[in-house]
Amino acid sequence: MNVSHPHAPPGARLLPALTVLTAALGLAACGGSSDDPAPPPEPPVASACEVNTGNGGIAVGSGVPGDPALPEPASDYRSGLQPVNARTLMVVTANPLATKAGCDVLVAGGSAADAAVAVQMVLGLVEPQSSGIGGGAFAVHYNAADGTVQTYDGRETAPAGATEDYLRWISSTEQTAPLPSARTSGRSIGTPGTVRMLELLHADHGKQAWAGLFEPGIHHATEGFAISGRMANAIAGARNNLLRDPDAVAYFLTPALEPRPLGERIQNPDYAETLRSIASGGSTAFYTGPIAADIVAEINRTEGGPAAPDPLTPGATTLDDLAGYQAVRRDPVCINYRMHKVCGMGPPSSGGIAVAQALGILENFDMSAHGPTSLDANGGKPSVMGVHLVSEAERLAYADRNRYVADTDFVSLPGTGGVSSMLSKAYLSERASLISMTTSMGTAQPGTFSGALPMGSSTTEGRGTSHVSIVDAQGNAVALTTTIEGGMGSYRFVRGFLLNNELTDFSTAPADATGPIANRVEGGKRPRSSMAPTVVMRLNNDGTTGPLALVTGSPGGAAIIQYVVKTLVAALDWGLDAQQATSMVNFGSSNSPTTTVGGEHPAISDATDPLVTGLQALGHTVSVSGQGSGVSTIRRLPENASYRWQGGADPRREGLVLGD
Repeated sequence: MNVSHPHAPPGARLLPALTVLTAALGLAACGGSSDDPAPPPEPPVASACEVNTGNGGIAVGSGVPGDPALPEPASDYRSGLQPVNARTLMVVTANPLATKAGCDVLVAGGSAADAAVAVQMVLGLVEPQSSGIGGGAFAVHYNAADGTVQTYDGRETAPAGATEDYLRWISSTEQTAPLPSARTSGRSIGTPGTVRMLELLHADHGKQAWAGLFEPGIHHATEGFAISGRMANAIAGARNNLLRDPDAVAYFLTPALEPRPLGERIQNPDYAETLRSIASGGSTAFYTGPIAADIVAEINRTEGGPAAPDPLTPGATTLDDLAGYQAVRRDPVCINYRMHKVCGMGPPSSGGIAVAQALGILENFDMSAHGPTSLDANGGKPSVMGVHLVSEAERLAYADRNRYVADTDFVSLPGTGGVSSMLSKAYLSERASLISMTTSMGTAQPGTFSGALPMGSSTTEGRGTSHVSIVDAQGNAVALTTTIEGGMGSYRFVRGFLLNNELTDFSTAPADATGPIANRVEGGKRPRSSMAPTVVMRLNNDGTTGPLALVTGSPGGAAIIQYVVKTLVAALDWGLDAQQATSMVNFGSSNSPTTTVGGEHPAISDATDPLVTGLQALGHTVSVSGQGSGVSTIRRLPENASYRWQGGADPRREGLVLGD
């Protein structure tokens, strides 16, 4: 492991722009809402991809006061964020340096697909606890030229040698749990899919050369970056598990084996070298050769490091598993919701289906009558009935998700039409009829479909994920949700990046008393996800599909579905602007008697809050635990005879919106 920590102060070096526009382009001033699309006051003049302040533009990464990339302690909620407006292009990510990298690509004439590649390579460095090239991703691409939507599956796969008891037992003769646990053993690590998926997306929709898109990530890895608050917290929380990996110890911990702190400037030359290899050799350099060999060796390691010499249960991954991995183009899952067409990711993600089902159920209710009260920059406070209806719809959607949805290359969806059966208006109307306006159903039962065999249910999923929303100057869009599963993944570090623990998204048990579980482990199978990258188009009066209206998504494990549904309802039904819809109180249910109301939000006082007590009066068990969403949203707003883009970054993370 090669790691160094130069003494240069944070922000001492500027980010290299792929291209710098010398003309002064104004980032539109923050403000406005979907109810009032009039252009905002002219802001201070700033160059593209800079942040406006009262004193003009500030370059992200410059280190000057006001630079959003200066590391600050991770907070629960950044109150009062305002929407950002742009003329032709926009990027929203969970980290300022990643947003700047993507914005620079767009300003240089790159496509949304180009920007997605550059963003991911920076995120894997500055937000390694959430995503990276050692994990997987899903992307939804909108093509402005013809209005088509295509989705891309870069989900990790189980090794060919995995059995249905792969996560449950060490072997058929040693029926004890993998050591030291399923997550920290080699059994948790799936064959990474992000690099192959991004290469496929770029091949279809890229404009700039592949190699150049790696330059921002290589620059920051070589020159160093300052550890952010969220990264510092993640390292501190994972310290004991990182001790099992000597390379992770060298990078994330000090010589005294303490977590590297907030603001420390670190370099990652191993990651820079890995990116150079992929830049010059394409995905083949990652899935074959020395990088692949090191990944396989790490997965099959049987002993911990000197600081924690626990025995490790190895995985079954081989070089053939990596060389044979393929990203897949898949059809989007779409539903018409009022005057919009909402499209997301289908299996092996459950996100698109569950979001669409929840919306299809809610369409049977007048949601506009149950909007938030005390509307402010943070999205106000949701109404009791608004939360009740959304939560009940989600209970019904999660019940179907838990029973029926898995990798459809292995397990078919129920009904004669699969997705179409699960999203039919008649079926969703029938499901909506189960919702009472006076009491919660508690735990919903899955729907029934003709010919469906008895099946068990599973709910497993982790939370180490990030989301990116991008619109380019041609109006093309990418919604990219990218993950290594749990925070810090499997805690296994190789060639400058963390490996995922994605296989723990499978059900550990292959069956329950009802029948076989759709999401059980099988060799070559992709574990079910809840990632829900989403694009929304307006519907014309004649029912045909109109222009792009919204791009959104979030991290959050199984709760992603709730975060995305909340954002869509807030924007499409309640007319909130991009930042309000993103900032709004998180709420929902994953199908238990408990309904969550995000207590990190300043509108929620405590367990005696009127929203909480109102839900309790309807029979909800209410949790006000903090919700770690990371929603990134872009909206298209009409402006005179044209339009503008409006973005919002989740105040629960370190995200940033940039545009022109």
